[in-house]
Amino acid sequence: MQIPRDALDRDPERLVRDYADLVLRVCYTYLRSTADAEDVCQDTLVKLICHEEPFRDPGHERAWVVRVAANACKNLLRDRGAHPEVALDAVAEPVAPRESGEDGILRRDERVLAAVMALPLPQREAVYLHYYEGYPTREVARIVGATDAAVRQRLSRARARLREDLKGDYDDFPA
Repeated sequence: MQIPRDALDRDPERLVRDYADLVLRVCYTYLRSTADAEDVCQDTLVKLICHEEPFRDPGHERAWVVRVAANACKNLLRDRGAHPEVALDAVAEPVAPRESGEDGILRRDERVLAAVMALPLPQREAVYLHYYEGYPTREVARIVGATDAAVRQRLSRARARLREDLKGDYDDFPA
């Protein structure tokens, strides 16, 4: 792929530094696969580096990156549905040793993450973009191509489902 000369002036190192983690997290939220998320992340960052039109401001640039990553993930999921694959045996990834006391916190965090990942895709993307990335509902609506009311409804349903799924674990936290 030929990188346009104008794109070289946009500091690719800054773009990768600023957006690699964000794009990887967005992709993992959709794909639930580290390898697939890394592939889509790389493709998204290449598109960002090669993007020729200027962005209005940093917020516009960030929203563009999230939208491109989300669309690439949706395309991959759609292609998988049209062309199913046989999964290879999963290889466990090495885990760093834990300090004492971390086990309970990590189990709780894993349970919350598993509950969020079990949500239907529209609810999962709304929860991720709103609570993990800090986007207001209006911006989430623009990114996912829905109305603000639809995003608020997805968040409400997601919270209700998470409250039910995690009942008993977080009774010491206000609802």
